[in-house]
Amino acid sequence: MSLRPTLAGVILALLAALPGQAREPLSREAYVNERLVAARVADRIRRECPSISANMVRAFAAAQSLKAYAQRKGYAEAEIDAFLKDRDQRQRVYAEAERYMAAHGVRAGDVQSFCTLGYAEIGAGSIAGSLIRRR
Repeated sequence: MSLRPTLAGVILALLAALPGQAREPLSREAYVNERLVAARVADRIRRECPSISANMVRAFAAAQSLKAYAQRKGYAEAEIDAFLKDRDQRQRVYAEAERYMAAHGVRAGDVQSFCTLGYAEIGAGSIAGSLIRRR
């Protein structure tokens, strides 16, 4: 038995590495979802805490970087756009963000709890913290 790869085997291996192959749905892509949840957390904090605002330059750069990441992973632009516009997926991301905030002491209607989490995220240099700033 020969251990040398056959031409067919090499071609199949190369084809398997090309974009467009079967891959997990974007809703299960951890890197993408972590960043979407963090963006939602940052957005909620900046809306609720009057002493925190959005870092729009970083937010825009992060969005472009995330889209480029998904495209490098082989997701088509139409597939990415459809995922981002999907109401069920948006609700899922929002729910995950709400769970994260609740687990970190945020309470609905308690402005200070949003500010406290925001300052902690900024101080930790987290993904969410990089998207917001103190006014």
